Amino acid sequence: ISLGRRVLDQFQRMRQLRRHGDQPDVSSRRGLEAVKQALSDVEVFRLTVSDVQGYGRQKGHTEYFRGQAMQVNLIRKVRLDIAVNDNFVQPTIDAIMKAARSGPGGKGQIGDGKIFVLPLENVIRVSDGTQGGEAI
Repeated sequence: ISLGRRVLDQFQRMRQLRRHGDQPDVSSRRGLEAVKQALSDVEVFRLTVSDVQGYGRQKGHTEYFRGQAMQVNLIRKVRLDIAVNDNFVQPTIDAIMKAARSGPGGKGQIGDGKIFVLPLENVIRVSDGTQGGEAI
């Protein structure tokens, strides 16, 4: 997930990548809705959801098509991008961590995803030219 970070003219962006098919997977309706609800609870209302492909530690898997084994090395994933001001970064991370972890007791497991926090130099709203924290 991508989170915008610094107050006023400095921001950070967060990005979360999750594998399709995991429970509670962000790509499933229930999983995505759980993350969206958790973000809404901490007053983060703007996000972009993208379908992407890639692989991490799992390095792909084998699928069967008409009885033939096929190695699938690019796995479908869901990417969430969110830009927030500095005071929303940690609450956003905490909300995603709580809602996106799968496994017994919410301990998490491989495939739950990663959160990347990246700096944003500036944000400009195209419609009116507003810049900085107000544009988020």
